[in-house]
Amino acid sequence: MTSDDPVRRGGREAQRRRTRKAIVEAAVRLSAGGVTPSIDEIAAAADVSRRTVYVYFPSLDHLLIDATAGALDEPPVEEALTDPAIADDPAARVDALIRTLLKYSPQSLPLGRRLIRLTVDPPTGVTGDTGEPSGPRRGPRRIEWLEQACEPLRGTLSQEEFRRLISALTIVVGWEAQIALRDVRGLDPEAEQEAITWAARALVETAIREHEAGNP
Repeated sequence: MTSDDPVRRGGREAQRRRTRKAIVEAAVRLSAGGVTPSIDEIAAAADVSRRTVYVYFPSLDHLLIDATAGALDEPPVEEALTDPAIADDPAARVDALIRTLLKYSPQSLPLGRRLIRLTVDPPTGVTGDTGEPSGPRRGPRRIEWLEQACEPLRGTLSQEEFRRLISALTIVVGWEAQIALRDVRGLDPEAEQEAITWAARALVETAIREHEAGNP
């Protein structure tokens, strides 16, 4: 097994996600009392080094914005995606995810704009503890939610088809799509939700249709 083996790469990615999540959760806990924690305090609470925190978050502001956005969105999203009425319907689950995110966008989108400004020009040469590139400068929260929403398709689509669908949905579900629709298209919230929902449903239905066409 080489370092490029998919299983080993998947294990490293899972570990990175766990480490990042531990740092964010520590920041949320320490911020709950209304006092801004320091990087050293967050590192100690997450049981990681100060250097490790900076591998995932280039600044304290970046970390605190990410933590605040997660604390705002995660509970309602998790509730929406565990609704038994849509357990087997991937398109309906993606719709529910979109509706929930947009419902909370008055509070979360300003955070998103700030976070995008902090990550659009990431520092060069930053590597993880293993000497590897630290990867995406934004957290995996959106990917995890999209994968959870599309879970009913995981056993139907091939691994590559599933990954491509998640990548495509990443383009149309999230702060970047909202900003484009508001700032470039000038849409109001109702039209924005209609456009995002339509695009996401089209991607899900196309993935299913293409799979069925290739596997008659």
